[in-house]
Amino acid sequence: MQTSEKSDTDIRFVCRGTFVHSTAEEALQILEDALLGVDSKGKIAFIGEGKDLQKLSESFGFCSSAVTQLRQHEFFMPGMIDTHIHAPQYSYAGTALDMPLLQWLNTYTFPVESRFQDIEFAKKVYTQVVKRTLRNGTTTACYFATIHTDASLLLGQIANDFGQRALVGKVCMDRNDGVKYYRETSEESQEETYRFIKELLNKKYPLVKPVVTPRFAPSCTETLLAKLGEMAKNNKLHIQSHISENLKEVEWVKELFPNSESYTDIYHKCNLLTDKVRAQSRLRFTKPLVKCECLHKIRQTVPDALQTIMAHGCHLSDEELVLFRKTGAALSHCPNSNISLCSGVLNVRNVLNHKVKLGLGTDVAGGYSPSILDAVRRALDSSKVLTIQDPEHKTLSFEEVFRLATLGGSQALSLDERTGNFKVGKDFDALRVNVAAPGGPIDLIQSEKPQILLEKFLNLGDDRNIVEVFVAGKKVVPFSEP
Repeated sequence: MQTSEKSDTDIRFVCRGTFVHSTAEEALQILEDALLGVDSKGKIAFIGEGKDLQKLSESFGFCSSAVTQLRQHEFFMPGMIDTHIHAPQYSYAGTALDMPLLQWLNTYTFPVESRFQDIEFAKKVYTQVVKRTLRNGTTTACYFATIHTDASLLLGQIANDFGQRALVGKVCMDRNDGVKYYRETSEESQEETYRFIKELLNKKYPLVKPVVTPRFAPSCTETLLAKLGEMAKNNKLHIQSHISENLKEVEWVKELFPNSESYTDIYHKCNLLTDKVRAQSRLRFTKPLVKCECLHKIRQTVPDALQTIMAHGCHLSDEELVLFRKTGAALSHCPNSNISLCSGVLNVRNVLNHKVKLGLGTDVAGGYSPSILDAVRRALDSSKVLTIQDPEHKTLSFEEVFRLATLGGSQALSLDERTGNFKVGKDFDALRVNVAAPGGPIDLIQSEKPQILLEKFLNLGDDRNIVEVFVAGKKVVPFSEP
């Protein structure tokens, strides 16, 4: 039994039934006939066995008759975590998959993203993407927005209004020869990023935080990359970008940064790969942004340590993975996009063997689905492709990919002290899943064990099976319109 050992804890609700989650030791741990209590702050107060109902109700002061009992084919699982999604690209998700990465960006992505200076257009798209991802069971999302500060702030507001845990990044890019009207100067990018961070932190949203977001090395000068690295380091902010997604991109990076040993080396030299020791640097802001007041007055809303999350990494060398491990930087595996844009196939087993933190990303709209369930399936498919190519390759199990979709994502974003699995003291971010939901996509022929029910949901399920979604103890799906 896990408890907070506080008999005076104010219990908001208690659920009884099957809970499935991952731990550091087990890819899949199943708790049958379990009791889980959530306190008034949305945190898990206790986890016990059903037989201890009376004892727990007396200890924590809740009425045993008010306990929510899950049905036969239901279970709770941790909320899924999307470690890489482009919110503005949701407007054309499911289309425009006929080109490789670099042509795709110039032909589709940049022209669409340039429209987000229109706040009404941004509001429409961002509302839809937040609602859709929540319905799909994404309780935490790491969003790329666009270069437009006000629209990026709006995305943070919408995520907060609907109760989604989110990291939101205003995109930085001071070079773009393909679509010249969609870029900033280096000074504009720095100043607007500062304004974005300051204003978003001033909102004091409990679950929404800023993330420093250089789009990727080819769209940023080394000067801008270095300034953004300094900004993140000195203010303990998360960092997100892309790396080694496409072979032509990797070659282009070599041309643009001839003095760097590798793609990873560029980010490392610019302080854009996490160093968890140096992350304890004191808070300050550096020139040329001295006109703005310091961030120390709003520092309490910033995470205790920064974290770098890099998307893709299909073509990283073993030496680069070693550097990821040493710095604590994480990767976001985006298998749908990797396949849809013919970019490459990430060897997840090799990444895990290097002990690099790894989560899953939808990478909308290079990935056509805004569901982490799809990312789970494409991750399994990609692993099997590698096994076809090399029979010695150890294929990922569904249990391992389930961990990547939940606890792995929280670790990749350094949020695992707050979310990712069911542990006393963590926020209750959870999905109530009914595998036999009426009108749903799954037919059950006979009674099945929880492990089989989870496997069926991961392979066959969709939003119709997700009965309720909780973030920090608050039910956010079904929706209560903000």
